[in-house]
Amino acid sequence: MNGASGWLRRSGALTVAAALAVAVPASAAADGDVLFTIKDERITESSGLVASEQHPDVYWTHNDSSDAPRVYAIAKDGSTKATITLSGVDARDWEAITIGKDDAGKPAIFVGDIGDNLHGKWPEVWIYRFEEPRTLADATVKATKFRVKYDDGPRDAEALLTDPRTNKLYIASKELDGGLYEQPERLTPGGINTFKRIAPVGSTVTDGAFSPDGSRFVLRAYFSATVYSAPGKEVGGVAVPIQRQGESVAWARDGKALLFGSEGKNSQVRRVDLKDDTRPDSIRPATGGSGSTGTDRSTDPSAARGEKSGSDSDSAAHKTKTYGPGLLAVAGLVLLFVAYRKLRTRKS
Repeated sequence: MNGASGWLRRSGALTVAAALAVAVPASAAADGDVLFTIKDERITESSGLVASEQHPDVYWTHNDSSDAPRVYAIAKDGSTKATITLSGVDARDWEAITIGKDDAGKPAIFVGDIGDNLHGKWPEVWIYRFEEPRTLADATVKATKFRVKYDDGPRDAEALLTDPRTNKLYIASKELDGGLYEQPERLTPGGINTFKRIAPVGSTVTDGAFSPDGSRFVLRAYFSATVYSAPGKEVGGVAVPIQRQGESVAWARDGKALLFGSEGKNSQVRRVDLKDDTRPDSIRPATGGSGSTGTDRSTDPSAARGEKSGSDSDSAAHKTKTYGPGLLAVAGLVLLFVAYRKLRTRKS
């Protein structure tokens, strides 16, 4: 067993190196500015990231499946300002965190226990909601639990995002042919909430986030990130920093940049400034008579199906996802290695 695991570790390292060499052209990788380094020794698998709505320069994160059910408030100096524990909750496979509103309209944190490394074995997944604390201090809270299923069956997912205009939640699945799933009209804690597939997305999505004004959302994978104009038109790709195991992405509160996080001890969060149409409407100058640089497809049925116009086929976003069969093979090996690491962590 030790020999086999050693071989897997060595082959996994070679796989990641090969993936970086083959899959990441110069235009798709960026260093990014280090915003902060997470100093808390308890945080070794930062799997989700979101900027606080009430506390400037504070970011919420959580571990994957190797921690108690708790989230951490991290300041820009990398220190932990608060640890919030969810009572009566198991952290089976926490993968994502986002901020929206609760039923009273107050800022609320949503945690997505939506991972499924067995690829479709869990009959349901869960989302937990609790009010974002007004003051930063360690606390134990009771969260509202929402039971979730998908209209086309169980699947692995790592991205949970909230449209700030509608307060609707969306989940992006982590597959080679992933999909974007929308919550029902209203989330109810008393029954099953069936999320409906509304559009295809790129492969192996590990996180996502809406811009503060809701006019854009981003979905990241290990080596690429694609920005969409809500509700689904691709508008461009964003250079992703090369990280140990890039898992998370958050939108900066000023709307001008994306923040990329990674798993691992003392992991860094890097800021990458946005350009051109990847920037939200609220910070882009109006052009033309309409006052908008993009086409509003919120009422266009093709947007929900993920259809693109002819000009979209050559967009930067499309190019960041299309590297050919060789990359798909490498990406598959990377996924196997990541899944193996997670299973090893659980067994230990």
